[in-house]
Amino acid sequence: MERFDNGVPANSISSARWVKSSMSTAQGNCVEVAQLPGGDVAVRNSRHPDGPALVYTRDEMTAFVTGAKSGEFDHITACN
Repeated sequence: MERFDNGVPANSISSARWVKSSMSTAQGNCVEVAQLPGGDVAVRNSRHPDGPALVYTRDEMTAFVTGAKSGEFDHITACN
């Protein structure tokens, strides 16, 4: 099974099926994710599809999504 490290060029993950959030804006403010063989998840900036991908374990992504759903990161995007 192929293993991918953080910072791998996103376009080098040939098996990736990148998914963009339906909440993404028309201005290109998008984050895309792809499930990798073995269950890891890659994340990339859709404005730079050839740029680096960050790779997280399923447990790391679960912790992040759970925190996001519970409002743990709301202060980051709150208007001042």
